[in-house]
Amino acid sequence: MNKVIIALISTILPLALFADSAKESKYDPALCKVFQDKIKTYEKQMRDDEYAKTTLESYKKRAKIYCTK
Repeated sequence: MNKVIIALISTILPLALFADSAKESKYDPALCKVFQDKIKTYEKQMRDDEYAKTTLESYKKRAKIYCTK
């Protein structure tokens, strides 16, 4: 039983720490510009399906990460 608990903690803890660090701002003007341009271009040419909407949200999420100080 103790081994199971230790295995769970050793699996979940690094994932939780990684998820928390991924939310931090990583300001980078070059990547900010890249993702802002991708958003503008993609919105103009975007299909009307769930995959396209998900891709656009991904670009917006990354732009937020790289454009925020």
